[in-house]
Amino acid sequence: MINQMNQNDHTPNKFSDTMKELQIGKLLRKSNITKACGISAYEVFQFLLLLVFQGKNLFRFLNSKHKDQAVSKNTYYRFLNETSYNWSRFLLLLAVKVTTVFHSLTRPERVNVLVLDDSVIKRNRSKAVELLARVYDHVEHKYQKGFTLLTLGWSDGYSFIPTGFNMLSSAEKSNRYQEISDTIDRRTNGFKARKESIMQKTDAAILLMKNALNSGIKADYVLMDTWFTTEPMLKEILLLGIDAIGMVKQLKQRYTYCGKQYTLLGLKQFVRFEGAKNIFGSLVVTTKTGIPVKIVFV
Repeated sequence: MINQMNQNDHTPNKFSDTMKELQIGKLLRKSNITKACGISAYEVFQFLLLLVFQGKNLFRFLNSKHKDQAVSKNTYYRFLNETSYNWSRFLLLLAVKVTTVFHSLTRPERVNVLVLDDSVIKRNRSKAVELLARVYDHVEHKYQKGFTLLTLGWSDGYSFIPTGFNMLSSAEKSNRYQEISDTIDRRTNGFKARKESIMQKTDAAILLMKNALNSGIKADYVLMDTWFTTEPMLKEILLLGIDAIGMVKQLKQRYTYCGKQYTLLGLKQFVRFEGAKNIFGSLVVTTKTGIPVKIVFV
């Protein structure tokens, strides 16, 4: 299955070539993803990744007529459940390597951004899942049983590379149906990931951005939706050395313009549109704590 060639085809294995070009084995070792004996972690990872690209399910493959091409199913399940592996670090190291290649292929003036987003993973039928929580779904405007998947990615306007993720539970203990398992070793990367999953969403988002920038990911802005565009969040992002772009919430917050304070609706009277739909009006204002904000009215 890994070979991907028949007896009459001598075409190089493009999948394996890509794995070697990206030095996946080296990145796995740096992320503590290794095995002491038996089939190597690199081979197990390659097999599981190839299943994804072929649209196949591990359970179904291990029960199909091709199961002789795989090793024991316990090998794969132990690999996926190992708490000492640092998958977040592996993803970040891989993202750094890929973005570095992209930088060498594009012009220096190309604007690069980090994209922050969250989505709800529903588990309404579950009961005993570790750290299962009651989370709010901003799309359906109601609470769901499940998790909030917080993701951070890098983009140059044409390509998108994921750089980090956090499967958030709930920071409020009263909203969690289950807690961290007592069998997890507190020294492992798995336990650290579980502790990060009960952080506040904004704190977890700042941590993802900080890790990405400290690892060498280059970005000029952070793109985020309305939920994240708050004054405390903007302040934390500016401390990281980059700017933020997001839709401003229409709240009672006051902005200072020309020495006077206005609400968001009040600022509209200072903007003059020229009638064309694609003409934007903008104002540079300051928030209550003195953060400069450029507001663009569409």
